[in-house]
Amino acid sequence: MTDVKKKHRLAPSALTFLYEQCKRCYYLNVVHGIAPPSIALPGVFSKIASLLKNHYDGKRTSELHPDLPPGVVKYAEKQVKSRTIRFPGCNSSCFISGRFDIVVQFDDGSYGVIDFKTGKPHESKAGLYSRQLHAYSYALEHPAPGAMSLSPVTKLGLLYFYPSEISQASIERLSYEAEIQWIEIEKDEEGFLSFVEEVLGVLNKDELPESSPDCPWCDYISEFQDV
Repeated sequence: MTDVKKKHRLAPSALTFLYEQCKRCYYLNVVHGIAPPSIALPGVFSKIASLLKNHYDGKRTSELHPDLPPGVVKYAEKQVKSRTIRFPGCNSSCFISGRFDIVVQFDDGSYGVIDFKTGKPHESKAGLYSRQLHAYSYALEHPAPGAMSLSPVTKLGLLYFYPSEISQASIERLSYEAEIQWIEIEKDEEGFLSFVEEVLGVLNKDELPESSPDCPWCDYISEFQDV
């Protein structure tokens, strides 16, 4: 019987750009707890996200976007954790742990996981964000004991809010209007698990992965020390 080396926590957000940008930095982050520097987002984005979640809490999905099936916004910013994930021939395991934006409950009893994005929609980035949404979905449908459990999850998608107009009701009050665009992500749990197996294969190695040639953090630290 193969001994399990280590159980890794996979954060849904890190499965997008950090993993894609540099496997070496991702490995250092997950295996050794060394987080690469990040650009601090202006507090206004957190404020906008909070306002959106409060505004839509309990609203019908028709108020989110007309392309969504009938339902209601049921949960916001809840922590999820999956059961342990193992693959044959790999002596490391993993689990998913993170916090989603919102989950809607459709009238047919199924659920949808939605991530809010403030900015111009990027169809090209949908594949990366798909990993994050699938991670939340998997954790909800395959929860760890005592963790939040919702099933079935039938819809995944991104809801973009892109400022388009400004109006001013008074000298002290300015309002922004935003275009709202829904980008649905096709659910593919089998494909997602294949991706997780790839990730675990990287984390299971005893040596550091090669640095990405485009990673600014690796370029920076290589000038001062060998990692």
